[in-house]
Amino acid sequence: MKPSAPLLLVGALALCAAGAALAQSVALSGMLGAKALLVIDGSAPKSVGVGESYRGVTVVSTQSDQAVVDIAGKRQTLRIGESQVNTGAANGGGDTKIVLQAVSNGHFLTQGQINGRSIALMVDTGASVVGLGVADAERIGLNYKVGQPIYMNTANGVIRGWVVTLNSVRVGSVEVHNVEAVVTPTAMPHVLLGNSFLTRFQMTRINDQMVLEKRY
Repeated sequence: MKPSAPLLLVGALALCAAGAALAQSVALSGMLGAKALLVIDGSAPKSVGVGESYRGVTVVSTQSDQAVVDIAGKRQTLRIGESQVNTGAANGGGDTKIVLQAVSNGHFLTQGQINGRSIALMVDTGASVVGLGVADAERIGLNYKVGQPIYMNTANGVIRGWVVTLNSVRVGSVEVHNVEAVVTPTAMPHVLLGNSFLTRFQMTRINDQMVLEKRY
């Protein structure tokens, strides 16, 4: 018996709803044998085997502490303990919302871009501006010495830094322009994502998940 038009319409709507539920953020919380334990959009870990798919994420391969996944035709390598990967599939364009998952030490780490160059970032709500060490600034080609010189008191005495304006800071599919930053000679394991970036967003934290929704 041929399905009626209403049934066909219901089926089409169900497919649309399934497409709308594609993952926005993906992290690897652990391994269960050869299966990857995926945390998708902050949900409870879901075990997904090689060749299997869940919410638009397909596991391509796994080994010890990492998994290669395919998200909307793009392959990503996830490692246990690293921050989530933003897929850019959120909110009808994915350009206003960032979802971050805390790593084991409670910090929110993510890969991002400054002036189009890849960099490791750590959210720091106690920092008034984005903070970079000289090594990171030089690695991304930032001409920080043309910035405004400043002097800062530290545990090791007074050090010199430079106030600069970053053309852009990008996390996932969200980009913010003209962001104030300070470059210091102090070695830093991550670039600090301070309030000159964070205040552009409405910030909500629920347990180990932080959601940043762009305000302007």
